[in-house]
Amino acid sequence: MELSKQPAETLQRSIRLLGGGGPAELAIRQAAWVARCVGHGDAAPFTPEDLSALAASLRTTTFERGSVVFRAGDEADGVWIVRSGRLELSVGAGSKRAVVHVIGPGAVDGDIQYLLGMPLPYTAHALADTTVLYLDGESFEGLLGKRLSIARRWLTSVAMRLAESQERIIGMLGRSLTEQIARILLEEAVDGAVPLPQRTLAAMLGVQRPSLNKTLKEFERNGLIKVRYGAIDLLDIDRLTAMSG
Repeated sequence: MELSKQPAETLQRSIRLLGGGGPAELAIRQAAWVARCVGHGDAAPFTPEDLSALAASLRTTTFERGSVVFRAGDEADGVWIVRSGRLELSVGAGSKRAVVHVIGPGAVDGDIQYLLGMPLPYTAHALADTTVLYLDGESFEGLLGKRLSIARRWLTSVAMRLAESQERIIGMLGRSLTEQIARILLEEAVDGAVPLPQRTLAAMLGVQRPSLNKTLKEFERNGLIKVRYGAIDLLDIDRLTAMSG
């Protein structure tokens, strides 16, 4: 996917958000942050040279709320790392639309499809103004081929994400709708609240919105949650955990 060059004002805003410094310093801090996103440092610590190589390859871009970051069927031509904001990953359209996942800061995507030569399986929409770091395919392959510590860290990241996806699927199998809703609320909570509209939660569960709304109202009557516009506050995490099975 072709990315336009980052506007100067966006770069300066990013520098302010990350604590000041010049573009080179910002790039190194971003590279260090990406390193934390893709594995455990004690297993394969990054050297200063690793960070410099990664920093030289990263490109930053921002997407307004509602924008499409990439589409299902697009060629996987690089790696995306969410720096801030949230992306909704979905397949299908209309009544057949399903949300596969919602990812936030630190999430990595596109690398598995790139390595396997597969098209992207879902469309990514920005749920809020979102900043992403992008690593093009040629740079990605170069880093993996020339720097063992980066390759080992990235392998850890891929394995962890695949294991989490498998655990998520298995965790939903054979559970009642009430259990599934309690579980997804706990999984998607950020600081005690789920920052997702009900339509997104319904799509993630593959159920009709009225069915979800009925259960959420029951949860609210029982003092488990508080529903507000575009979000749900979790009031009793212990009881929700018990209900999630």
